[in-house]
Amino acid sequence: MAQQVQGDAGTETIERPGTIQETRAEESLDLPWLVVVHNDQVNLMSYVTMVFQRVFGYPREQAERHMLEVHQKGRSVLWSGMRERAELYVQQLHGYLLLATLEKAG
Repeated sequence: MAQQVQGDAGTETIERPGTIQETRAEESLDLPWLVVVHNDQVNLMSYVTMVFQRVFGYPREQAERHMLEVHQKGRSVLWSGMRERAELYVQQLHGYLLLATLEKAG
């Protein structure tokens, strides 16, 4: 919506900023996102297990299951949920030098 105002240099038209509504409905339809760790030939199995425990709070047994899945199958889905948190997990895993990706489920 435009508004005309009188100024020293004559009449000016000023655009009013529009209102943007954010909805959580779109975000909820955008679920889930997957945090996937891929196999590499660099990191030790014990190190990968420790990272899974630290980042996700997994007990040792669960962390070891995921580590073995990565080792044997080449990848493991470690977490699924909202995109923002998934992005954070991927960044944390990259900080530990693990090869991790964010994937849309489906």
